[in-house]
Amino acid sequence: MRHDPSVGDLIAQSIRRLRAGGVRLDPGLSDEEVSRLQDRLAFAFGPEHREFIQSALPVGESWPNWRHDSGEDLQGRLAWPVESVLFDVRNNGFWPASWGDRPDLKEDREREARAHLADVPKLVPVFSHRYLTSDPQSKPSPVFSVYQSDVIFYGDDLLDYVAHEFRVPPRHPSDRTHVPFWSDLANGAENADL
Repeated sequence: MRHDPSVGDLIAQSIRRLRAGGVRLDPGLSDEEVSRLQDRLAFAFGPEHREFIQSALPVGESWPNWRHDSGEDLQGRLAWPVESVLFDVRNNGFWPASWGDRPDLKEDREREARAHLADVPKLVPVFSHRYLTSDPQSKPSPVFSVYQSDVIFYGDDLLDYVAHEFRVPPRHPSDRTHVPFWSDLANGAENADL
């Protein structure tokens, strides 16, 4: 696998900071392990996320253990961002204007919302409810904290995220890559703005 040197440096610095923050790191995943995961769970890691977990695999509480967690657990974590937004569609009136008129029936709302959310970039868990995008065009990916439609930036990139989440300074804010839908929510967009 060929690595982007700037991404490689970001990954190496992130790993050093995680070690300094006391995070347990197991050996990284092999190409074969990554391929099996992606095939079995029908998703793809973004480029820096893949390089990160192939360099070292953070394990412990709140980390997805890509090597040992069950497929069901990992699938639930992969589904969390969309299911979380759907909770707000069902219970809290979340309905972006770009989706058109809000259907009256709850079942119709959920069906239409799922169709719209199928078109947004997929998010892949990093830690707890923190996510990177799987979209290779969103490189480097910002790290999002996703809880229902409450989405915030938790780091401009992986290195900035590690400094922020694990309090291993200095922070490294940089220009954020825009990720459709998720960045809009993180920037405070309301239903009428989406």
